[in-house]
Amino acid sequence: MTFFLGLILSSFAWANPDPPVHSNKWTNKYDRHFKKYSKRYFGPLFDWHWFKSQAIAESGLDPKAESHVGARGLMQIMPATFGDISDKIPHYMELDEPRWNIAAGIYYDRLLYRKFPKSTEQERMYLALASYNAGYGRVLKARKRVKNKHSWKDVKEHLPGQTRAYVYRIRKLMGDK
Repeated sequence: MTFFLGLILSSFAWANPDPPVHSNKWTNKYDRHFKKYSKRYFGPLFDWHWFKSQAIAESGLDPKAESHVGARGLMQIMPATFGDISDKIPHYMELDEPRWNIAAGIYYDRLLYRKFPKSTEQERMYLALASYNAGYGRVLKARKRVKNKHSWKDVKEHLPGQTRAYVYRIRKLMGDK
């Protein structure tokens, strides 16, 4: 009986691993960067917490995080992607500097977001986040398999489980279920 109770509790913990982005658990240390670059690339009315939630999902807000494939920093950016971005914006100098990592991540989100102009603002965000995680090409392939190419609900069914869980986790951190 104890084993099954432990199993149930551990699966509940997985389903709800983090408190919402607005809770006191998360540091506000990087908030000024999230606010600044969200405003710069998405406008003053866009909720910057989406990008903080993304950083929580990517790295747990650990600026020294590094994935097994080499993605680094708060936003888990691949060095080659950062190189492409810093070619366009030369003052984004150091991938491991939290400010530039956040700036580059939000800039990249904006590039992806713009690729879905016919979707609603919310659907665009989900598709951009999925592209950030799985790659834009994979999201394009998934969109080709559905009738409503602008619907996250339809497209997500053709994406890897890891990507669906990633977008779900960010939505949950935002309180958007």
